[in-house]
Amino acid sequence: MVGALAPAPGRVIVDGTLGGAGHTRLLLEAGARVIGIDQDPYALNRARTLELPNLTVLEGNYRDMRELLSGIGVTRVDGVLLDIGVSSFQLDDAERGFSYHTEAPLDMRMSRSGESAADVVNSYPEEELAAIIYEYGEDRHSRRIARAIVAAREKAPITTTVQLAELIKRAYPGFSKGIHPARRTFQALRIHVNDELGALRDGLEAAETLLAPGGRLAVISFHSLEDRIVKRFLRGSPTLKPLTKRPVEASEAEQAGNPRARSAKLRAAEKVPPPHEAPGVTP
Repeated sequence: MVGALAPAPGRVIVDGTLGGAGHTRLLLEAGARVIGIDQDPYALNRARTLELPNLTVLEGNYRDMRELLSGIGVTRVDGVLLDIGVSSFQLDDAERGFSYHTEAPLDMRMSRSGESAADVVNSYPEEELAAIIYEYGEDRHSRRIARAIVAAREKAPITTTVQLAELIKRAYPGFSKGIHPARRTFQALRIHVNDELGALRDGLEAAETLLAPGGRLAVISFHSLEDRIVKRFLRGSPTLKPLTKRPVEASEAEQAGNPRARSAKLRAAEKVPPPHEAPGVTP
């Protein structure tokens, strides 16, 4: 998927979601200089210990990439990669509280600062909880789940992942087997706690500004809410020309090596001059 960025020697590419540095390694192998951004202190520490040549690591949210890059004297780049959502490292670390399969503190914060998922489920009004679950989890049983959360927290605070997952399962009508009914609520809480959709909108605007003419933007999303934002942004941009008519999905080989890639969708675009700056056109 990094091929959409056309990495090559001399090109400067921003990996706005550094994570485990998997994409960054491929970009570096192609000869590009990479500026990796992540708000997760664990991801940053892992990347720094790798001591990869031509990699600059910056701490922060990719939504602030203009300010972060300005701090190191960079105002134009040749590519921006955004791999949206939670990383495999975060999912696999039970203590982060992203997974409903293992007992852990109900956290879900990518930056380890600010409001946690436990804060949300134990303090938000029922109506607001239902709205979050419906909007970000797209769960039609959001009101039933919110009611169950409020009823449970009146007896004792909800502090762990399994505690929340079990009460959702009990509240879910007719569940017997298949996808766990807590999946959508966990997704919704994670998106809300980290303001993921707001960060995506800000990050797309920042990337559009930073890209030099001919520069590439590649965005990998994992659910319809993210993909819809990317699609609409590219359609409305006067300077980003989509390179993919439809989102590109992972190949069977990629899915076999990484089952989480099954829901991944890639959209890519190239920076072009705005209409009033096109060659031969007088402003």
